[in-house]
Amino acid sequence: MKFTLSWLKDHLDTEASVQTIVDTLTAIGLEVESVENAAEKLAPFTIAKVLTAERHPQADKLQVLTVDTGSGDAIQVVCGAPNARAGMKGVFGGPGAYVPGSDLTLKISAIRGVESRGMMCSVRELQLGDEHDGIISLPEDAPVGARYADWAGLDDPVIDVSVTPNRQDCMGVHGIARDLAAAGLGTLKPIAIAPIAASFACPIEIRIDDPKGCPAFFGRVVRGVRNGSSPAWLQQRLKAVGQRPISALVDMTNYVMLSYGRPLHVYDLAALKGAIVARKAHDGEEVLALNGKSYRLDATMTVIADDAGVHDIGGIMGGEHSGVTETTTDILIECAYFDPEAIARTGQKLTLTSDARTRFERGVDPAFLDTGIALATAMALELAGGEASEIVRVGTPPVPSKTVTYRPEQARTLGGLDVPEDRQQEILSRLGFGVATGERWTISVPSWRRDVDGAADIVEEVIRIEGLEKVASAPLPRAAGVARPTATAEQLLERKVRRTAAARGLNEAVTWSFIAEEEAAPFGGSPWVLANPISEELKAMRPSLLPGLLAAARRNIARGAGSIRLFEIGRRYLADGERSTLAFVLAGDRAARHWRTGKAQGFDAYDAKAEALAILAAAGAPVDNLQALGGAASVYHPGRSARLSLGPKNALAEFGELHPSSLKAFDLQGPVVAAEIFLDALPQKRGSSGHMRDAYRPPALQAVKRDFAFLVPEAVQAEALLRAVRGADKQAIAGVSLFDLFTGQGVPEGEKSLAIEVTLQPSEKSFTDEELKGISERIVAAAAKTGARLRD
Repeated sequence: MKFTLSWLKDHLDTEASVQTIVDTLTAIGLEVESVENAAEKLAPFTIAKVLTAERHPQADKLQVLTVDTGSGDAIQVVCGAPNARAGMKGVFGGPGAYVPGSDLTLKISAIRGVESRGMMCSVRELQLGDEHDGIISLPEDAPVGARYADWAGLDDPVIDVSVTPNRQDCMGVHGIARDLAAAGLGTLKPIAIAPIAASFACPIEIRIDDPKGCPAFFGRVVRGVRNGSSPAWLQQRLKAVGQRPISALVDMTNYVMLSYGRPLHVYDLAALKGAIVARKAHDGEEVLALNGKSYRLDATMTVIADDAGVHDIGGIMGGEHSGVTETTTDILIECAYFDPEAIARTGQKLTLTSDARTRFERGVDPAFLDTGIALATAMALELAGGEASEIVRVGTPPVPSKTVTYRPEQARTLGGLDVPEDRQQEILSRLGFGVATGERWTISVPSWRRDVDGAADIVEEVIRIEGLEKVASAPLPRAAGVARPTATAEQLLERKVRRTAAARGLNEAVTWSFIAEEEAAPFGGSPWVLANPISEELKAMRPSLLPGLLAAARRNIARGAGSIRLFEIGRRYLADGERSTLAFVLAGDRAARHWRTGKAQGFDAYDAKAEALAILAAAGAPVDNLQALGGAASVYHPGRSARLSLGPKNALAEFGELHPSSLKAFDLQGPVVAAEIFLDALPQKRGSSGHMRDAYRPPALQAVKRDFAFLVPEAVQAEALLRAVRGADKQAIAGVSLFDLFTGQGVPEGEKSLAIEVTLQPSEKSFTDEELKGISERIVAAAAKTGARLRD
């Protein structure tokens, strides 16, 4: 919410300085984003008169000017503006002046061989508007040599306030002035508007067919208007706060909206056919809005229409067809109340924002309709002339009758500040609340304070005006003795795996828990979809952490990153609840170009498996007992992925290379490998606090290693063979690993050769030859159960 100091003083009788106003606004909860003063950046620019204007000897489109800046000496300036001429007055910037619109500092220079000692400026170059067709032309009475900003009245600071969603009353300058007056910074000026006598009956019927979306519609016709440009003071104020002046009648509606937080709309009466009606749109109806875009409507949206069709997306934006122009002679002023929730839903569906929507969806003052239409009528008559009709009032504004029971001591018990009762009454009265004192106070809530519901809200109003800085800081009570650990087992686990992933060279990312529905689709879709999202890109709760990481990988690759190693710890949102998960993505080059091959090495599924096993080991999972099984999610390549499971049903992780269709969905080039570790599926430790690990006890006897080569059917997985061998003698066998896979000459068709190394660990005494022979026989017998036989 932007306003100028002079604009504020139209509503607040105060002598406070800008700094005092800014400090007070922030102190009472209206945080000031910035304060800008055009006069400060335009201080070097002065009013100058062009004495002569001659064509540049080397360029047809340039002129050589001699300029009187009031210093006594004529200054030579090279100028390309087509409107530059002898005798005109404009704005001059000399060497050393910074031109904000062009982002340059002026200096003496030669332009096509002719020296130029400054610049005659345009409106855009001084950031006073968008006009750039020529230099600024000032009236004859402009004093040569005077500072332009002072003469033009630009020494008027612009204050930008960040208004929180609950303070809809501060979406106008008058509401902000009310808060400052309550804080003791002056006196709020009353809204003085004299009644305007009607000259004729309203010639158009106004009707409401959608009382829920539009409970009240007040309208009035003004005929015989002349819609020219608005006066300079109005244009200057609108430009200062970022509004573009359009015409007197349009500027009038913007001025009332910014001053009082009351959006209005003005229709060209000649463009309306029959009655004007607030109704629901028909499915498929379209309207060309004032921003030049067409919008397709549905039956949930409130519109303003006539017999011919829709003219206005109610409470959001008017239509192009019935907007006022310079040829307009008769107008209809609309001052209506629209349901805040309906406005918010319509705006989000259409992805259409406007100043009117910002105010209506927060909730404008429903008791301000008569005052609003009176202000608009008076200003329209002042700026464009004409005569006004009777006011047509259709519907009933939903003016609340809300009271709150309050005890003054609640300021101390709830807010921590002891405020005298008379001071509390003064604060509340200045804010517009009605106060009936007694043992318990009855507080009447004003119509513009939709956010106040109970005693706690009244305490907030009293404390913020009295001064939050007066609330004493008090530490929370703490039990005596040494503090106990507060982290849960889940938090400790997340800390451990986070440190492990980072130590292995992965970079932590934090992505949104909400993603687009199309991003969730490759992962089976999301069971949790928001009905009223902030945007379509944040509509579905993520069923996997990979969509966010893949989007982050895409952005990094687009910016030239050669190797992507990202991980995230967060929650997946499934139909039966949320699940703690660690996911990582590896993309690009695993290492730089190898010195021998001259090629970079990319990631493969085994890299993902190695990282997943290392993180699982750090988490305390029994990695030696894990099985690499098929059946990973469809986002992975079916032949280059697996599940790491404790048994066929308890999957602790999935890893592998992503399927080409998954890469295409995220606009990535492969290969890209990834994994998800399901932290909630990890087995819990039994009978141990987990704070200490068992002491290391190295075996007393030397281990024995034996190699076996088996012929197995091609369909048999190596993991099945290793698992069978590992179970042949659990006391003697300490480890089993695969070290060779061979097919080809010497191996029958349909079979493969798997060579494994078995580590045998004696406990009390060394193995005898007979014991080793017996163990070997048990290994061969166990392998045979998988269809394996010893290779000759």
